[in-house]
Amino acid sequence: MALLKNIGFTKSLDKKNYKDEVETLSTKLAALQLVVKEKKVPVVVVFEGWGASGKGTHISRLVNPLDPRFFNVNTIRGTDENLSLRPYLCPFWERTPEKGRISIFSKSWHRVILQIDTDKWKLSEKSRETFYADVNAFERQLSEDGAVIVKFFLHISKDEQCRRFEKLESNAATAWRVSDKNWMQNARYNIFLEMFENMLEQTNETPWTIVESDNSDYAEVKILRTLVDEIEIAIENQDAKKDTAPTEKTPIPKFIRDVNKTVTLTDTAYKEMLEDYQQRIHILGHKLQVSHRSVAVVYEGWDASGKGGNIKRLTKEMDPRNYVVIPVGAPSAKELSHHYLWRFFGMMPKDGQFSIFDRSWYGRVLVERVENLTPVPVWKRAYQEINEMEAHLSAHGVIIFKFWLDIDRDEQLRRFKSRQTDPFKHYKITEEDWRNREKWDCYEDAIDEMLAKTNTPYAPWTVVESNKKKYARIKVLETIAKTLELEL
Repeated sequence: MALLKNIGFTKSLDKKNYKDEVETLSTKLAALQLVVKEKKVPVVVVFEGWGASGKGTHISRLVNPLDPRFFNVNTIRGTDENLSLRPYLCPFWERTPEKGRISIFSKSWHRVILQIDTDKWKLSEKSRETFYADVNAFERQLSEDGAVIVKFFLHISKDEQCRRFEKLESNAATAWRVSDKNWMQNARYNIFLEMFENMLEQTNETPWTIVESDNSDYAEVKILRTLVDEIEIAIENQDAKKDTAPTEKTPIPKFIRDVNKTVTLTDTAYKEMLEDYQQRIHILGHKLQVSHRSVAVVYEGWDASGKGGNIKRLTKEMDPRNYVVIPVGAPSAKELSHHYLWRFFGMMPKDGQFSIFDRSWYGRVLVERVENLTPVPVWKRAYQEINEMEAHLSAHGVIIFKFWLDIDRDEQLRRFKSRQTDPFKHYKITEEDWRNREKWDCYEDAIDEMLAKTNTPYAPWTVVESNKKKYARIKVLETIAKTLELEL
């Protein structure tokens, strides 16, 4: 499937047709922006293409009829440290639009794999291997969440590119826009043509629109017409769209029913092991910085299972400059206006650091499932989305730990009553905790399915027997210390 090689460069418009088309389409686009806002449809518009193909010009023309309060234009610059210190999709996730807004990307996640802007992007070898799968998953997740994604590739001929470079260089005000890399691209036009062709074919699950851009007027009209058509179709289909839940093929194993939650340690052994593992983790934190690796630690568990105390022992000897503890509660109104994974990509650790999550993205398949806060097809879809996100983190080099802190019903009841009578812990017990307890069996089913469907080689779950807090703390510290010693 050749998307570029068979494209001609002779298409054009006469001035009258151009003016009429632009006026009509601009009016339609302005009206559609209001409908997008009203119906809370997020719109992602991507511009990619050759150097000097007119991305900036066409973005300027595209936004001219729009209300500037409800769109934003994103350019990921080389000075952004997120380009090298975190998984490469993080800065793009952070710039995806709220429901009802339009986000326009001048240059996008697709070029990360190309030999363009290589000083900005530092992909691991594994990230290169999984790049196209990651990109297709990213775009599919946004689409399934209701986003309209329109991708334009601006295609120009070698001669036209050369002419535009020469014109830019002839003007002192624009000469800075032409670099040696630009001329290198023109000299190696056929090599870059093959690279672009491959990238387009590999990421065409969300289709590309190829814009013949030698004639700027023709290109402008095609961009406007395509965007108007895609938004109109999306709005028409919005009410008709029905999510369907994936078909279950195999029964879910009962993971946590058989866990021996009463295993314990002597006080002497606990004290010795606690000191040992805390010192080892302190040293490993410095090695993590040197190796430019990062760690994401996820704590999930029953209410009163000891997450807070466990985190406190983990961080006791760590350099506080190198970790952040992130308590995850109910999403805010702003967070609800995005894909549910959006808020977490902004929390991912930079190279050399720890991000420790007190609850996490797994809320979608736990509390949101049990409390009927999310439709069944949507939370069922989340297992694949979570696995894809964690695979992307792992490919970058993030070491992922996921702990389920498990206690039995009787132990939870004892801890609840203890909190009620302790003036320093009374704030920890709420009516919601008691309501959740009444749904214990439903939560057990959700936990078992979560463990079964998101336990992967790159992000395995560790079930921590937590009736005895000291044992639970040591198991977590031991797991982290020994795994990091192997990884580093």
